Amino acid sequence: MNMFNSIKTSANNKIIVTDLTRKLALGPENVIARIAFAYSLSKNIKLSVSDLKDSKGKEYNKNVLFGQYLTYYIALICTHYNLYKTDKDIPKYIKLHIDHGLELLDEEFRNNSNVTGFEFIVQKVENGLQNLI
Repeated sequence: MNMFNSIKTSANNKIIVTDLTRKLALGPENVIARIAFAYSLSKNIKLSVSDLKDSKGKEYNKNVLFGQYLTYYIALICTHYNLYKTDKDIPKYIKLHIDHGLELLDEEFRNNSNVTGFEFIVQKVENGLQNLI
């Protein structure tokens, strides 16, 4: 299942991930990329591989990006797009959702500049838990 070694964000999102990492203080850049990935998927939007942006941004080794949880992140993509775990487009969908999530996070924090990273995470977890009830 090792179909890729790294993922690169778009050039614009390299700046965004650096800014969000500094502003939110939630950990290293790979943590922000994971949050962006999950945030994008949480919107339940199907992205198209034809909309892939450039790959001139921040590069994440798959082990750094997902750590020991790579199979879980791939499972999320497979479930969302109804793909098998060896589908050749999985890395493209991962990149799409990281770039999309970074743009969503950037917009959210531009509109709510007083919200801290911790407050954002707690609010999203609370909203998610309430949706389960």
